[in-house]
Amino acid sequence: MRFLDLLTMSVNNLRRRKLRTALTVLGVIIGTASIVVMISLGIGLNELNRELIESFGSLTAIEVRGDYYWGGNDGTTEPNYLTDDLVEGICRMDHVVSVYPLLEADAVFIQGKNTMDAQLIGAPREYLEQITLGQGSLPPADSKEMELIYGNAVIQWFSDGKGSNSYWRTGELPDVDLMGRPMFVVFDTDAYRESQWGNSEQPVKAPKKYMIKTAGVVEGEVNDYNEYAYQVYTDLDLLKAQLKKVFRKNPIPRQPTNKKGKPFKYFIYSSMVVNVDKIEHVEGIQKQLTDMGFQASSRAEWMEQSEKQSGMIQAVLGGIGAVSLFVAAIGIANTMMMSIYERTKEIGVMKVLGCDMGAIRNMFLIESGFIGLLGGATGVIISYGISMGLNRLLRIGESLTGMAGDISRIPLWLVAMAVAFAILVGMVAGFFPAMRAMKLSPLAAIRNE
Repeated sequence: MRFLDLLTMSVNNLRRRKLRTALTVLGVIIGTASIVVMISLGIGLNELNRELIESFGSLTAIEVRGDYYWGGNDGTTEPNYLTDDLVEGICRMDHVVSVYPLLEADAVFIQGKNTMDAQLIGAPREYLEQITLGQGSLPPADSKEMELIYGNAVIQWFSDGKGSNSYWRTGELPDVDLMGRPMFVVFDTDAYRESQWGNSEQPVKAPKKYMIKTAGVVEGEVNDYNEYAYQVYTDLDLLKAQLKKVFRKNPIPRQPTNKKGKPFKYFIYSSMVVNVDKIEHVEGIQKQLTDMGFQASSRAEWMEQSEKQSGMIQAVLGGIGAVSLFVAAIGIANTMMMSIYERTKEIGVMKVLGCDMGAIRNMFLIESGFIGLLGGATGVIISYGISMGLNRLLRIGESLTGMAGDISRIPLWLVAMAVAFAILVGMVAGFFPAMRAMKLSPLAAIRNE
């Protein structure tokens, strides 16, 4: 018997009992939709976590910190300093693409009556090019004039100098224009504080203020968080030159000194970013840096932990959905058994006429598989509707993670697997009834009323 004939007979048999077939298909629809929606929630949570972690920076970047002192040291820990020689050595390591040393400096930013204490970070040109600007642009690569890049949330930290009119107290942003008005920067912050709040009997002369242009502002709203939101950046070499100009031969704040309190002839970096070619090599490079005595961390660690948690959540949610499909499988098996009892005489006639046993078995398998196909396909369509409802009406993704995004996501591979699984469940559920149909005695089946 040809497959097309078997398929026609199977469909006609299902159409004989429309209500029973519809109820059986409904069970598969509910089971399939439950699995797809549950797994889509797990996928959505995992991808939202990944997007959140990626928003903090690259997954192939390793942040490295060494011994970085504000006071003096005896020189014994010098090998753990982050220096230019170390940068060159790390650049030669296998799988390392680039190394970006970062130099932190304290500074006071002044515009009108508003002031802000913040870290000024000097970074290589390649690092600055990774920052997405909402306003302005990077200065030319050969520029000799120091310019600043402000984080999009930096303006929150400005106050009137007494702290009584800050954003955190009033909820209103200060009258600061980062792009349109001059900004004065004080690098000798200790002298500045002493001149402002020091002993009035022995006033301290205020340090020099430097008017520095603004190159740009990081993309994002004031309350949007990203890796660069609360920092101020500038070119690394220009910052070094500026610090040498300001402090001359005196110790530079945040830079270590020798036993005699004298500064080193080279700069000690506060941290550095080591960029690896592939995420698979991050763990190995990170271990090498840790073995060298440095503190090394990466966002790949967060991702690994997040994926483990998401995998557990997906397994639990998938298991809950699978219960519904298991119940549907029982319904399919029951439908097939009832079909055999109703068609016993028909099966006996087919056997007497010499119909192949395998064809009889395949007919019932096709019927149960068709129930799985119809229920699976319809269940996937319904699951899309449920997913859209969760994402558009409830806005769960944004409320859970603080960032906009769909919490229910149905990739194409999940659709294909759901339909294939529904068909498989249907055929497995119909296997034993099909085997029973094969074993019926032809004469007993014919005499059956």
